[in-house]
Amino acid sequence: MSTEASEGAPGETVVVTRSAAEQALSLMESEGMDTDVGGLRLFVQQGGCAGLSYGMRFDNEPETDDRVTEHHGLRVFVDPASLDYVGGSTLDYEDGLQAAGFHVDNPNVVSECGCGESFRT
Repeated sequence: MSTEASEGAPGETVVVTRSAAEQALSLMESEGMDTDVGGLRLFVQQGGCAGLSYGMRFDNEPETDDRVTEHHGLRVFVDPASLDYVGGSTLDYEDGLQAAGFHVDNPNVVSECGCGESFRT
């Protein structure tokens, strides 16, 4: 699937770029996960020098209260509490010499720590 399918208003969901979706799907497939049922969980947890930090992991299925969206074939699961912090964000994947990895561009962030690993809203 090449288009986003989601519920709710755009500011209430997380958008995933094509490069992030392709990278996540590749990682899921290399771990033998079913990409039709499983997906990438994006969450926010306490921690980091600015107070909150992002977390990501692969899950075999969503929880009952998760917001589930699909972007370029990747299912994304976000719990309601985390959605309050990351709604309207874009998940991207950068493949460069200095900054390879997933990056969350979050319009709700008021300040970030110097390394960009934690934030405050």
